Amino acid sequence: MQTPEQPVLRDIVLVGGGHSHVGVLKRFAMKPVPGVRLTLIARDTHTPYSGMLPGYVAGHYSYDEVHIDLRRLAEFAGARFFHDEAVGIDRDSQRVLCRNRPPVAYDLLSINIGSAPRLADVEGADQHALPVKPIRDFNARWLALLERVRQHRGPMSIAVVGAGAGGVELMLALQYRLRNELRAQGKDPRQLQFHLFDAESTLLPTHNRRVRQRMADVLDDRQIQCHFGDPVVRVSASQLHTAGGSSQAVDETLWVTQAGGPAWLASTGLALNNDGFIRTRDTLQTESDDRIFAAGDIADMTHYPREKAGVFAVRQGMPLARNLARAALGEPLRPFRPQARWLALISTGDQYAIASRGNVSLAGRWVWRWKDRIDRTFMARFNDLPAMAEESGAADTRAAASEEDAAQAISAVAMRCGGCGAKVGSTVLSRALDRIRPVDRDDVLVGLHSPDDAAIVAVPPGKASVQTIDFFRAFVDDPYVFGRIAANHSLGDIFAMGADAQTATAVATVPSGVESKVEELVYQMMSGAVDVLNAAGCALVGGHTGEGRELALGFAVNGLVDPAQALRKDGLRPGDALILTKPLGTGTLFAAYPRLKTRGRWIDNALEQMQLSNQRGARCLIEHGAHACTDVTGFGLLGHLVEMTRPSGVDVTLDLSALPLLDGAEETLAEGILSSLQPANVRLRRALRNQQAMAAHPRYPILFDPQTAGGLLAGVPADQAEACVEALRERGYPQAAIIGTVTESGDDLAPVGLVASA
Repeated sequence: MQTPEQPVLRDIVLVGGGHSHVGVLKRFAMKPVPGVRLTLIARDTHTPYSGMLPGYVAGHYSYDEVHIDLRRLAEFAGARFFHDEAVGIDRDSQRVLCRNRPPVAYDLLSINIGSAPRLADVEGADQHALPVKPIRDFNARWLALLERVRQHRGPMSIAVVGAGAGGVELMLALQYRLRNELRAQGKDPRQLQFHLFDAESTLLPTHNRRVRQRMADVLDDRQIQCHFGDPVVRVSASQLHTAGGSSQAVDETLWVTQAGGPAWLASTGLALNNDGFIRTRDTLQTESDDRIFAAGDIADMTHYPREKAGVFAVRQGMPLARNLARAALGEPLRPFRPQARWLALISTGDQYAIASRGNVSLAGRWVWRWKDRIDRTFMARFNDLPAMAEESGAADTRAAASEEDAAQAISAVAMRCGGCGAKVGSTVLSRALDRIRPVDRDDVLVGLHSPDDAAIVAVPPGKASVQTIDFFRAFVDDPYVFGRIAANHSLGDIFAMGADAQTATAVATVPSGVESKVEELVYQMMSGAVDVLNAAGCALVGGHTGEGRELALGFAVNGLVDPAQALRKDGLRPGDALILTKPLGTGTLFAAYPRLKTRGRWIDNALEQMQLSNQRGARCLIEHGAHACTDVTGFGLLGHLVEMTRPSGVDVTLDLSALPLLDGAEETLAEGILSSLQPANVRLRRALRNQQAMAAHPRYPILFDPQTAGGLLAGVPADQAEACVEALRERGYPQAAIIGTVTESGDDLAPVGLVASA
């Protein structure tokens, strides 16, 4: 994550990762505006480029070639990436309502979420048709359809409803790919029959006559049966029914028509057109609210209505970015006028394409190669990202804040106090904490519900108090997710000892800034933390928040345990199996992340694992007779294993091939990208009996990789190990694995031996 050099004065929130917003991110990466922070809220980390989607379906491109990595692009742009879905807007409080997190505050908001299918308008379509839009959902549906075709025996009929350019391209790509799949399996491709439906009587009605004729010839040559001028009014499991009374037997139906805006927009009070799209002025501001912008398919430019085509969304990216920057700086906005004519390159699935612009029509394989070159060049702008210079963006002196903003910035950073004067203001803190609700516990006698100088907590008879503390700086730009991970990490030691969490006291540092921004940051971070603490039954009872250059958070956590049943590190026994509940690799992945050397889905997966509580895992290990346990964190797997073997008086044999790894960790290790803590952890290699022989193994470096909110490492009786792993996987730890065995202590001073079983 990137730490801004000056306080945040304006928050621009981008909802959706469409073609316009990727342009905004790239523009702000090249020309950032001091004091302005971008936040992208997107349900999907990888957003597809619609122009290459038919080529992906046809098999000409890989998944990554047709998707823009939004998390990586946001990191490049210095923007925060919130992996969530917007479900509403509270315009009065200027907040975006999200599905799985607290509302996100904005000063300016831009919406670029594409369109959604209106399947409910046609009886049975929502149950039996496969919608192509929103495009972000299409990949999973397409892969499922591909697998069904591969497994199908006998004749099969596939229909596409919608004969615009997108529907025609999809139909031809589907036919090309699916028939090739059957040929590869030694089946007759003629078993597949294809039908194209549209309510319009004319194919490609927005294109010129020669384009329509060329495409009609292609469809005829490919033996695709066309049903035009008779709208589909009902869809059943095996048939399409039209308004004219005809029906057609089909096995699969894809829907490429009747798209509109998502239902939640209706509750925002924004002016919408009849299809539910947001009405915008020439500045791309909404007609209803100067603080909200819209672009791409979701926008309907009142003075310049255009068909829904990716070319317009792409062209809106730069003017949208400029007007967002101007609005943030209080400057007059500039109108945007979309082109009246545009180039459309319509592919036919078999590396052949038809060009259409006004009255011009061209066709051939050379047109497909032209389209391919244009598409790849476009994608390279967003996926082939250069390393940013240290002073990137400083040259944009035009973006100096207004006098009022500059004065506000100076007052926010000048003469910051030390000592107790560095505390975050009590008003800011109390407002933020008033919005969260820690769990209530009867054994908390004095806590946040009745604040005092310290908390008072009762320890029940027969229980002992377990105490631990953890603290670290933020490594991800989403404060809510960071708060969740910080709390989860701090609870790890409690669960590793077989204890139940009781109370937590927070310690945080927050960068100085404008009060409203600091309050929102504290609220987001502590909301995430309290969600995790509450789920664990752990009451937040107090804490301390001070100013610092970087965002950081930690917790002193108290737990309760029956002393006779506590799990300790020194209980390993010869014959035990070593079990690890979660995969390794957070150190190398988050060293690679700011260098733009990861894929967004790798980071998504890592963050998901880091938010996975060890509570259920600990209970499962106890149920299967675990003799010893610890959580794997900063010292890495080897460091924590040494902490177990030496006091237990045993040796272990560790199987490198059995170690579970996070997606992408092997790739970043292979590039030599290591955590800054790795060199200190490597000093423990003297604990390895055969480290010289095994040092060349590709997984060797993972032994020293520091983990954040890592899994549990436990010694379990061998006869319980397989059942324990199976139970762990059923309880939400899919990569839990047996990684080694415990043996009697030998003569060698090094307690850990390495093998590679595969």
